[in-house]
Amino acid sequence: MRISAAVSGALAVLLLVLVAVGWPPLLSLDRDIAEALHRSAVAEPGLTHLNRILTDWVWDPWTMRALAAVAVGWLWWRRERLLALWVAGTSLLAVGLQQGVKAAVDRPRPSWPDPVDSAHYSAFPSGHVMTATVTCGLLLWVLALHWHEGRRGWGTLAGAAVVSVVGVGWTRVYLGVHWPSDVVGGWLLGWTCVAVAIVTYRAAERRRRAGSGPDAGRGTEEGR
Repeated sequence: MRISAAVSGALAVLLLVLVAVGWPPLLSLDRDIAEALHRSAVAEPGLTHLNRILTDWVWDPWTMRALAAVAVGWLWWRRERLLALWVAGTSLLAVGLQQGVKAAVDRPRPSWPDPVDSAHYSAFPSGHVMTATVTCGLLLWVLALHWHEGRRGWGTLAGAAVVSVVGVGWTRVYLGVHWPSDVVGGWLLGWTCVAVAIVTYRAAERRRRAGSGPDAGRGTEEGR
């Protein structure tokens, strides 16, 4: 997980720099993909409406935050206070990182003469995508710590998470409110937050168990 955090973080920083300096090949690729998808969105109002429902309701950042809040409440009820605080803290820090990067890069969103949707604030990274990546990643991690009975149904849950993370990225570009690299940046930064959270939580758990004696740490996280 440390390697995953380092690699995703390094790629996120590299992409941020390329976007900030306006690297021509990246901007050209962004424009070509965005224009092609926008033409489809204008020509297919039914599909465009479906994408708006998915992005505004199913995969909306507030929907994702509500899911994270439910997970935090459940963990707190189970007296897994450290894990609950880690999930809540990671979610909040991810929002702060997202807004900080948006303000620092201040990338304009795509502009169309015939828009099919609208959005506010700076473009990079996509807030929808980053929030979905962080939330789905954290939820899968929490579930993995508590899953029993041979992990039956795990593939369905993991598949739903992947569809959500990939799908929300598609909707943001298809609706013409983000460049493709905004979406990639949201994926990379979001996964970096999740990976760092897992690494630091495991380190904190090891320190806590070591300080509590040999009988401590028989919770659900042990041995996973």
